[in-house]
Amino acid sequence: MGFDIRSLMKFNVKVGQCMTVGVLTLPASASVREAAVLLKKSRVGSVIIVEKGKAIGILTERDIAYKVVAAGKDPVHCLLKSVMSKPLKVISADQKIESAALALKDNKVKRLPVVDKKGQLVGIVSEGDLLRAYPGMVDIMAANAEMGPFNREQHTYSGVCEKCSLHSDQLKMDEGKLVCEDCMEEEEV
Repeated sequence: MGFDIRSLMKFNVKVGQCMTVGVLTLPASASVREAAVLLKKSRVGSVIIVEKGKAIGILTERDIAYKVVAAGKDPVHCLLKSVMSKPLKVISADQKIESAALALKDNKVKRLPVVDKKGQLVGIVSEGDLLRAYPGMVDIMAANAEMGPFNREQHTYSGVCEKCSLHSDQLKMDEGKLVCEDCMEEEEV
């Protein structure tokens, strides 16, 4: 059974529900060395540069390697404001996760800072966060596919009876199981 991003849209999962909180931050006036020490100590790959609680840039391990080490700059004297990646792409915590997936892909980045309605940094969402959220949604979608569509007027499902294993368009919930009319009648006798 194959799933695609459009199938996930019906779940209305927000970025804030799968983001990582407790993001590493530093001011733009900090040195690259300070950032590198913090990254090593915390065992993460990026630090968000903030000014008055607002995310203004990001520094990744790649930025350090390319913009500082390979360029022959001194990390002790090189300030984050001179090598951070900007303008910073951010996403709102109340946006759907498929928006985050598309933003990561379109911007060719691995992580996006997450902001609240006031633009304040509240977390970060990465490809890994989205991948961790995805399997749970796939499980829900698979369960829904097994049950088949729900008939609101008759309060019935279409699918396979969990007692006799025959297909029915008239399954009803009975003690947590989807059961056909015939099996329900047998229980009553």
